[in-house]
Amino acid sequence: MVPITFASLEKIPLSYASCSIGCGASDTLPRKLEAISKAGFVSIELSFPDILDHAEHTLGHQIAPNDFAELVPVAREIRELCDANSLTVMMLQPFSNFEGWPKGSAEREDAFKRAEGWIEIMKVVGTDLLQVGATDTPATKIHTDRATIVSDLRELGEMLAKHHFRLAYENWCWSTHAPGWRDVWEIVRAVDRPNVGLCLDTFQTAGSEWGDPTSSTGLIKGVPPDELTRKFGASMDELAQTVPPDKIYLLQISDAYKVSPPLEDKIVGGLRPRGQWSHDYRPMPYDGGYLPIEDVARAVLKTGFRGWFSMEIFDAGPQGKGKKYELDGFAKKAMENMQKLLKNCATDA
Repeated sequence: MVPITFASLEKIPLSYASCSIGCGASDTLPRKLEAISKAGFVSIELSFPDILDHAEHTLGHQIAPNDFAELVPVAREIRELCDANSLTVMMLQPFSNFEGWPKGSAEREDAFKRAEGWIEIMKVVGTDLLQVGATDTPATKIHTDRATIVSDLRELGEMLAKHHFRLAYENWCWSTHAPGWRDVWEIVRAVDRPNVGLCLDTFQTAGSEWGDPTSSTGLIKGVPPDELTRKFGASMDELAQTVPPDKIYLLQISDAYKVSPPLEDKIVGGLRPRGQWSHDYRPMPYDGGYLPIEDVARAVLKTGFRGWFSMEIFDAGPQGKGKKYELDGFAKKAMENMQKLLKNCATDA
């Protein structure tokens, strides 16, 4: 495993997800980009909902998510806004519920049409990276066998390769078929394409193997804390020793609140409990969370990875009911806490 020197961490490029800042209608995309840039981040993950919101603000009416004839010019304008704020677009996200649909189904046809449209947006915003989240469509509607999943992602990877684009596959801890880092790594390895790699995430990794929002302790039920700590440590050692650094395209950074009272173990608004947790209860590091996110970051760094660290947080407060803040101060604090995380991960700091 590669040692984690502080000098090597100082060169890590830092990004911020555009969907991870703002708490009201007045926090428009131009204001968000300005705050992100002023805080010292050099790039963004461009969120597709932000493209839709910006289109509505500028055009005065809602745009359908599949109306790429109208969305592409809006995306080009967003590229100009990023340029004006000295920001690049590191990645377009989140491309979801793509893989597993039955062949010949309307849903599968729509998934590939969406991919074509998102590729057109990638061209105009200047990014070569598409994030794909492991589908959370119910298993009653999709094929979850590994062969189907691998085949679909390989086909998408080949579509992207025609444009010299890459696919970053992420485990979502509430995913139907790939909630953990091992799941997505096994899939990426089976896809076996040079432009298909991983989007790892401190929340998704710790949230799938260590935390549980439906538990009164915040920990996975039925496992003694000392055994859970041992198992999670072994998992992080395995990640550090088995995943090649060039197959990691980025590490997203966020923590989680321990939900009190715990979330009910049921689907709400179409989301499983961990999906609800992800949607509203994810603060930045050192701001009220409890997951072992430094352990995840160290494991990724031990592989030798020194690529993008990207802040992706969804902080609606400890009760998930909303949180008011000022954009510039929030973005500045995010940068300070990102730097603290890097320093804490170094073995020689």
